[in-house]
Amino acid sequence: MQTTTTETAHEGWLTVGKVAKVLLWVVYAWLIVNLIILLLAFVLQLFGANPTASFVEWVYRSASRTMAPFRGMFEPVPLSGQSVLDTSLLFAMIIYGLAALALRAAIDWLTRLIARPAAPAYRPDRQPPPPRPTAPGAV
Repeated sequence: MQTTTTETAHEGWLTVGKVAKVLLWVVYAWLIVNLIILLLAFVLQLFGANPTASFVEWVYRSASRTMAPFRGMFEPVPLSGQSVLDTSLLFAMIIYGLAALALRAAIDWLTRLIARPAAPAYRPDRQPPPPRPTAPGAV
């Protein structure tokens, strides 16, 4: 069997597409982890968790790195005692969620593109398939 230039180019595209898909999955996973951390920080602040507890401290520290572009956009709303409604956290969760949705759409698009077979190359030595017979009265 002899490979044509079209088949070779298609195989090269498949490799590039698969690498791009893996990279998109890595970024998608990073976004999902950040969304979970932001959700945890939001719930802990809303319930007024003790910031000196080691888990709460870790969540707040991790969320502060993720929140860097959004810090100070909106004023936090104190509810009662230590309970705080941080609207900047909510806004960051929305933006990261939209980015995750866009990446998921890109992953699905790449998956469809990779799964699509290459267009058959023109081969003058092969005859086109015979026309299919139609049933009487068919349009």
